[in-house]
Amino acid sequence: MFYYVLKYLLLGPVLRLFFRPEIEGLENIPREGGALMASNHLAVLDSFLFPLMVPRRITFPAKREYFTEPGLKGRFKKTFFTAAGQVPIDRSSANAAQAALDTCVRLLRDGNLVGIYPEGTRSPDGKLYKGKTGMARIALQAEAPIIPVAMFGTDKANPIGSRLPKPAKVRIKIGKPLEFSRYAGLDGDRFVERSITDEVMYELMELSGQTYVDVYAQKVKDDLAAKQAGAVALPAQREERSGDRVPGTKAG
Repeated sequence: MFYYVLKYLLLGPVLRLFFRPEIEGLENIPREGGALMASNHLAVLDSFLFPLMVPRRITFPAKREYFTEPGLKGRFKKTFFTAAGQVPIDRSSANAAQAALDTCVRLLRDGNLVGIYPEGTRSPDGKLYKGKTGMARIALQAEAPIIPVAMFGTDKANPIGSRLPKPAKVRIKIGKPLEFSRYAGLDGDRFVERSITDEVMYELMELSGQTYVDVYAQKVKDDLAAKQAGAVALPAQREERSGDRVPGTKAG
């Protein structure tokens, strides 16, 4: 109940006033049944503005740290993120990663919409980075479609490192569902999971118009942090241009 109070009475009207969000492609979201909503990730605001604009409830896996901070502030954050439809995920070990996948599969099988960021973290510079294959494994195990979602403008409203967002126009574009039933029973096959992931990233690249970089976003962040700390610079990542690799065109 608190989810809908936040969405329609408390937080939602404020977000609409500040960011004037627009959305297209709502007809591509099924009225019922599970689907994996795979979005590019530009800012923390993505997880609030996208669910705000979709009539159905969307559940996002979120960092466990959002739910475990001590003190009054921590209790407030836990209540807020829970009410906003997010579930805590411990990303610190391989077993924890599997638990995160299992949680998403269960939610999808129960008929929920699940939001996921295949890049694994926010883009450090507005480009689209290599997708992680966990998304494909979830879709195969849950036998659910993947729906690509492109966010526009949230990085202007909520730049990395900013304490408070600022008013800015935000747009959301939802692509057509991608079905992978032809790969039924092949979860765990690395080639299949990479092919599916690359197909989704290709659709996100087309939908968002972002430049694609065939490197994990977290590696780029780690390299930047190392340079800022005065460590020896690592080789720069290879940016995709004509003649370089783009994400897989189509799987299969």
